Amino acid sequence: MNETATRKVRRHPASRTADALARKNAAAALQRALDRRDNGGATGH
Repeated sequence: MNETATRKVRRHPASRTADALARKNAAAALQRALDRRDNGGATGH
């Protein structure tokens, strides 16, 4: 059995990495918004 038959070759389009980066940035922005919202309250500033 040759080496190429046992190894899977994955090819990702360039847009996939851009989409992953956009998701990461969106998740970070959402987390910051939630953190700001949680700072209030009876014991908050």
